[in-house]
Amino acid sequence: MRKLILIIALVLVSNTLFAQSVFDKFDNQDDITTIIVNKKMFTMLSKVDAKDKQSQQYINLIKKLDNLKVFVTANDKKSDDMKAVADKYVKSVGLEELMRINEKGKTVRIYVKSGATESQVKELLMFIEGSGKEESVLMSLTGNFDLDELSALTDKMNLPGGAELKKAGKK
Repeated sequence: MRKLILIIALVLVSNTLFAQSVFDKFDNQDDITTIIVNKKMFTMLSKVDAKDKQSQQYINLIKKLDNLKVFVTANDKKSDDMKAVADKYVKSVGLEELMRINEKGKTVRIYVKSGATESQVKELLMFIEGSGKEESVLMSLTGNFDLDELSALTDKMNLPGGAELKKAGKK
């Protein structure tokens, strides 16, 4: 019994480590713009004094976030690599497709790992596949948050793919 518990613990730890490092290969590459915000930064941002309702919503969401990684590229080869890594990751950790949008030369896919309730999300992965001159965007967000709260974050941080996340929150 003790061995079984140890094996399960090791599997869970390895999944957590995989989740933290699978997209790191895109960091510091030419032709890829990277935005990475860690828990420490979210903690610091949550200490800001909120003066209005929208700012308070933003701070409440920030308290629930652990990690944000955004990778943006217009390079077709790197875009294909990001798509392949994202597809493999989705299958390996069992993310569910929340929505898919095909519009004007780009495909948007949003995947989630649910939390305690149906509206709670532990992880959100979004991949916007651009074609031609359109940029591709890979975004990974972890924490324990409500999907409806994301619009406050995308507004304040001006994140790529914010419009798509707003649509997902409404559904």
